[in-house]
Amino acid sequence: MASPLDLDQLQTFCAIADCSSFTEAAKRVYKTQSAVSMQIKRLEERLGRPLFLREGRRIALTGDGEAVYARARRMLKLNAEIMDLFSSEDLAGNIRFGVPDDYAVKLLPIILSGFQRTHPKIMVDVRCQPSEELLEGMRSGKYDIIVFTQGTMHEFGELFRTERMFWVASHGGQALATEPLPLACGPQYCIWRADAVEALSRINRDFRIAYTSSNATAISSAVLSDLAVGFLPESAIQPGMRVIAEDIKLPRLQDAQIALLRASHAYGGIYDALVTHITGNMGNLSGARSVGDTAAAE
Repeated sequence: MASPLDLDQLQTFCAIADCSSFTEAAKRVYKTQSAVSMQIKRLEERLGRPLFLREGRRIALTGDGEAVYARARRMLKLNAEIMDLFSSEDLAGNIRFGVPDDYAVKLLPIILSGFQRTHPKIMVDVRCQPSEELLEGMRSGKYDIIVFTQGTMHEFGELFRTERMFWVASHGGQALATEPLPLACGPQYCIWRADAVEALSRINRDFRIAYTSSNATAISSAVLSDLAVGFLPESAIQPGMRVIAEDIKLPRLQDAQIALLRASHAYGGIYDALVTHITGNMGNLSGARSVGDTAAAE
């Protein structure tokens, strides 16, 4: 019978995969770079397969490495759960948490106020950034946990909520009737922008990008001030916005997929406490029609 794999080696392996760097991974697991290299050499010898492609400074997982990575993550998670079962320590510490401001209007008050009441010894340091910047921050070690929009040039993370995307305009405004249709949206890499542009082009609706920002509050302000028509997930729709019913002029948009991603060390203890709170409370967010009237497009 084969002996079990070394969890410490798997932790190091996941850290390298997360940041694509042996040097950065060594800092994260508090080892020298030579010790990290030796651990991976022993793990690859044990499995009989190379786990990383090394091209100069570029580090990437092989196909076998990707298969190991998903399973190693599950092993680290299970190990943390077992340790928690027999831990008598109070939950205390700091969590670096990132979230797009698209969800911050409703998400942060629900999560953080309730979480601080039930876990007063856990400090959550929050930063609001676009999903692509949050993903880069996770790779560079700036975050323990992030919530992000899945589909932003990546397809990974734990999908835990799907929301309808709605076209929105200002009540009583003229932007919706303007030709070409003025749009308020995120930068070019924004998955929602790409979907909206593709949907409008598909039905030959003339439009122009009138207002661009990576800040959801700025986009909402442009919509509310009638500078442009926007598109938002239900949890980002604000009072004063008119939710436009689907018709031939404004096609149905793809749903927003909200996912959660952890650093490879962020299992068990304080991290599981926050993740449970996030996924539980996000499921209770109200729908778009509770924060704005729905009207047919004119």
